[in-house]
Amino acid sequence: MPELPEVETTRRSLLDQVGRRVHAVIVRQPSLRQRVPDDLAGQLEGQVLRALRRRAKYLLLDFDTGSLIVHLGMSGSLRSVAQDTPLRTHDHVDLIFGAGERLLRYHDPRRFGLIVWGGPRPEQHALLAHLGLEPLEDAFTGTWLYKATRERKTPIKVFLMDPSQVVGVGNIYASEALFRAGVSPLRAAGSLSRAACQRLCDSVRITLQEALDSGGSTLRDYVDGSGSAGWFQLELRVYGRTDQPCLTCGTPVRQLRQAQRSTFWCPKCQR
Repeated sequence: MPELPEVETTRRSLLDQVGRRVHAVIVRQPSLRQRVPDDLAGQLEGQVLRALRRRAKYLLLDFDTGSLIVHLGMSGSLRSVAQDTPLRTHDHVDLIFGAGERLLRYHDPRRFGLIVWGGPRPEQHALLAHLGLEPLEDAFTGTWLYKATRERKTPIKVFLMDPSQVVGVGNIYASEALFRAGVSPLRAAGSLSRAACQRLCDSVRITLQEALDSGGSTLRDYVDGSGSAGWFQLELRVYGRTDQPCLTCGTPVRQLRQAQRSTFWCPKCQR
């Protein structure tokens, strides 16, 4: 599933669409995780795309009357393509700008993503209102993490992936950040010291920034808005490396399931 680095990379790759006016909207398949609004064309046609933002794993396309909220689901992509680009199976929605301009095309084989109208205050929409801190913003600090985890018996990896606490970290990046910080994913969140919380906070930031610099991770079918794959997967230190030697100490990397997701860690380097 595209996480914060992949969604942010997509956003940045589409910024050249800002300032363009929607000429037409084509919905070929409205049945996504939530149904595409029946009046989407009426909402958007004639409007200018004023900004393209990200909140957690959601893209927000801002127009004068409100914002379109887009989630890429498990396998979706939002790409800028030429208007004569041949259709592929699972190309479900097009936002068409002026003649000769590139269009935005939403592609989603599994249809786990969504496109909904967020209205003039999208941050108050039910999809976004409950979301926690952005890990790359100033409020995400070791002090915050220490206070937020007191008396919490939840494993620290599960806490990091709870979107009501921290958004967009995701399974890959939680495993990698915990390894970098030397913190076991099995540790109760409330057991971390102030120093460990600061170290983990710094590791989350560094890991996400490195992933952004690499264009995200393409493990299966992720591409950004220009159709380019990411390559952070080449830098992974524990994720997906079950029984392979730890790159630091040589101990075999372990794997288990936490909250229905695979966790990878080095039992020697992470305590």
